[in-house]
Amino acid sequence: MAVGINAMPVTFAAHALAVIAAIMVLVWNISYRGGLAWEAENKNLIFNLHPVLMLIGFVILGGEAIISYKSLPLEKPVKKLIHLILHAIALALGIWGICAAFKNHNESGIPNLYSLHSWIGIGVISLYAFQWVYSFAVFFFPGGSPNLRSGLLPWHAILGLFVYILAVGNAALGFLEKLTFLESGAKLDKYGPEAFLVNFTAIVTILFGALVVLTASAKSPSSIDDADNYSYSAI
Repeated sequence: MAVGINAMPVTFAAHALAVIAAIMVLVWNISYRGGLAWEAENKNLIFNLHPVLMLIGFVILGGEAIISYKSLPLEKPVKKLIHLILHAIALALGIWGICAAFKNHNESGIPNLYSLHSWIGIGVISLYAFQWVYSFAVFFFPGGSPNLRSGLLPWHAILGLFVYILAVGNAALGFLEKLTFLESGAKLDKYGPEAFLVNFTAIVTILFGALVVLTASAKSPSSIDDADNYSYSAI
């Protein structure tokens, strides 16, 4: 059931938080962590791609894909295509971000997949890919029957939000894990500016995710029937 608030003002706040979170994670990895690189002698520069791509590419673009149905004053087929494309870009950048982490570990002699963050991350990206592939086939091309689409639509919305909430929570867990490593290994000042920046980036990320979920649950101002009000997509 839709939350009895207008979705549009919530989307404006979500967009603002998305910009703030993107700026914060870039400042952290470029100004404090030395920059970004795919090939470098300093392997930390390779790892720096991971939080940038996962936050901007996966969490933010994935969130924008979800709220596109409520935030864009366009015809449903156009919003549907934008929804599909943004999710595809988010998935591709998310896979690239995970590859950056594996590349950094492999070239630095660090074991892979030993932490809860990495386990959840693999699960999230796998579910995200599954969600995109079956949704493409059912709702876009070749497309399922009207009965199949209407039957799967609630599950599409529920699974999508479930995976997205997991992604946001795991992003926060990743910030915590990296900051803990820096504070214990690199002796980063626990009350220094970098530590505060990382913590506040995680908080802004969580707030953005909360607004995405709220937007998905809110009433669409352009709805002409109740279908738009009961899911984030009236596919």
